[in-house]
Order: sequence, then C-alpha cells, then structure tokens
Amino acid sequence: MTPGIGLFITIIGLKNAGLVVKNEATLVALVDFAKWTGQEKELIFGAVLSLIGLCLITVLSHKKVKGAILISIILTTLIGIPMGITHISNFSLDIASKLNDFYEISFFNLDFAGLFKGSDMWTNIFTVTMLVLSFSLVNMFDSLGTLLAAAKQSGLVDKDGEVINLKQALMSDAISTAAGALVGTSTVTTVVESSAGIAEGGRTGLTSLTTATLFLLSIIFVPLIAIIPAQATAPALIFVGVLMLSGVKDIDFDDLTNALPAFCTIVFMPFTYSIANGIALGLITFCIVKACTGQSKEIKPLTLIIALTFVFRYAFITLG
Repeated sequence: MTPGIGLFITIIGLKNAGLVVKNEATLVALVDFAKWTGQEKELIFGAVLSLIGLCLITVLSHKKVKGAILISIILTTLIGIPMGITHISNFSLDIASKLNDFYEISFFNLDFAGLFKGSDMWTNIFTVTMLVLSFSLVNMFDSLGTLLAAAKQSGLVDKDGEVINLKQALMSDAISTAAGALVGTSTVTTVVESSAGIAEGGRTGLTSLTTATLFLLSIIFVPLIAIIPAQATAPALIFVGVLMLSGVKDIDFDDLTNALPAFCTIVFMPFTYSIANGIALGLITFCIVKACTGQSKEIKPLTLIIALTFVFRYAFITLG
C-alpha cells in the first residue's frame, strides 16, 4: 500500500511540476522542452524549476540537513523569480474580504432541503443514502490507506504490523471531517502530504500540533504563501514518493496470489487518481485470486464483506 501512495503523490507532483502533460495519443507524456522559446515558455521553465528543486532536496537530504524540504521550497521560489515562475504580483494584503466571504457563503450554511428537491421522496432518500455510503467508503479508505502508509514509514507499527493507536487516529479523522463540513471548509482528512513531515523526522503528536499551529499562523502569511508557485512544492511530493516506493521490496513476488493484488493496489492508486480505488481493486483481486486457487481460508470475513461492498458501489453507484 505504501508504494501505491508513493506513486500517487508522485504523479500529483509531476502534474504540478508541469513535467507530465496530457497527450491525446498516449494519455500522458513528458513536456516538450524544445518549446522553451514559444508560447509554452512558462510551462517549460516551471518544469525546469521543479527539476532544480528536486535536485536541491536530494542533495540537502543526502547531507542530512534538517528542514531540507522547506529550505528547498524557499530556494526554489526565489530562483523562480528571475525565471518568471514566481509572480510577486500575487502578493496581496486583502485578507479581511476573503474571510468575510467565507463566513457569508459557507460557515454553518447547511441546505438540507436541497437534498430532497427534484424527484419523489423515495428516490431522493435512496440517492442520499448512496451518496453517504459512497463518500463514507471513499473517505474511510483514503484515510485508512494514508494512515497505514504513514505509520509504516515512520515505524509506528507493532511487531504484528498493526498501527499503534489506530482507533484514536481514525476517530480524530472522523471528527475533523464532520466538523470541517459543518463550518464549510474543504474536506478535512488525513492527507498523503503528511509524509513530508515524517521524512523530516516527525514521529509524535508534537509534529501534528506544530503543523496545526503553523497552519493557524499561516493565515497571517497567506499573502506571502500565495507567491509560492506549485513548481516549488511539487519536488517535495516527488521526493517523498521516492521514499515511500521503497516498500516494494517487502512484496513477495514469488507468490502470485499475493503479488497480483499488491500490484493492483499500487498501480490503480495513481492511474485512477484515488487511494480508495487502489485499495478496493486490491481487495477484490485478492478475494478472487485466493478463492480460485483454493486458498479461501486466507480470506477473512471482514475482507470479503469490504470487497463485496466495493463491488456493489462500482456496480450501482455512478462515479461521474
């Protein structure tokens, strides 16, 4: 699972960096660096800037410099000024109006009546039920996958590979998700970017408290943070992806009944742009392969129930 999440955040980083672009023939392709003198000049320079940032992180990390990721983001942002990627014009001190808009538009602005408009009551109830089920499954497995990968990366697992204090972590995630929705923020969840803190040595709750404090203080520095280009932060995601990919060595490729589900989990996370899809298809494949090879005893009841739930979701709940 950890390698899959590593590839997932890597493809996010490559996209933000501008290194990977859309291609009608092959779906994705490497950016065409030869067009650096044309209209795509800024895109090309942004990709080059990200490569510079990735090299900076690698060198600083190799030399055991604390805060390598943060230092590289700052340096890359500064380097981006003469390259035309870092736009100082984005700096604005008008924070009050943004906070006022947030309060008026979304703060505790719940519209339950809107859920039951447009169709008969039973159709609406079924639709709402399916939406709740779908969102719950996606949020649960996105969070669970991230927690498991982060815990393994940080060594916060017991001798049996179980995450220490997993129940408390999931409860914190659940409460935050509900509270965030009430106050109208974007979805509050456990994010894969947490791996950046782990890569810097974070292992305890103090890391989370420090991050939360900095997020709070960042409101003051929003005008300054706004000038940091995506190409300056993308290298951090790619670098953490490299660190997380090392978990591939723990997969037993000699046993194909284990290798195939692991492969599906790893591959479908980045290619479907969803951690939950990777976990789901990995579980479904695991159950099918084990059942067809006479190893049904290895399928735990809970695993089977979750796999069947995902089959139901894919069959009856539209993903569009």
